[in-house]
Amino acid sequence: MSYAVKEAFLTLQGEGVQAGSRAVFLRFAGCNLWSGREQDRASAQCNFCDTDFVGTDGPGGGKFADAATLASHVAALWGEGTERRLVVITGGEPMLQLDVDLVEALHAQGFRIAVESNGTLPATAGIDWLCISPKAGTDVVQRCGDELKLVWPQAGIEPAALEEWDFGHFLVQPMDCAEREASHDAAIALAMERPRWRLSLQAHKVVGLK
Repeated sequence: MSYAVKEAFLTLQGEGVQAGSRAVFLRFAGCNLWSGREQDRASAQCNFCDTDFVGTDGPGGGKFADAATLASHVAALWGEGTERRLVVITGGEPMLQLDVDLVEALHAQGFRIAVESNGTLPATAGIDWLCISPKAGTDVVQRCGDELKLVWPQAGIEPAALEEWDFGHFLVQPMDCAEREASHDAAIALAMERPRWRLSLQAHKVVGLK
């Protein structure tokens, strides 16, 4: 299978339980909830996305003919050393492209594999850390994993219902939007009202990392 990658680069993971960890960030092109075109945003199943996942023109992006080639590209971005190698795979929606071949190729390069998905597609086997970020109005089929990250506020999602899903960590993250102060207040209020939830902030944006 070939792979279309929007961008790939070495950075620090900016959010979630593994925030602060050195990682290669691998963003696949394409999503099943939005085309990525502004003219389609109003009719998209997810209409608050702030990510450019269209095409393969980003830094470190491109089209890769097979799993071994892409895994070697990720390893080259990491550089020397094999200690605590981590690749964070996202999109778009990574489950449209992530397959067992790539999981095995990345493991062969010594990487732990963390994935962030919208949960509307089943997770590929072999992932080491699975984060699901549900979107209101979608049919989430992947209701178990390591980390549930709720972007908040979202009309149409009930946090109490999400607590019945099988996750080790429940995180609430303020929506990155024009009403930033209000979204911060809403996320803080949720974490205060429901102690199972922990506040997650996008630290990479605070310190100026990509």
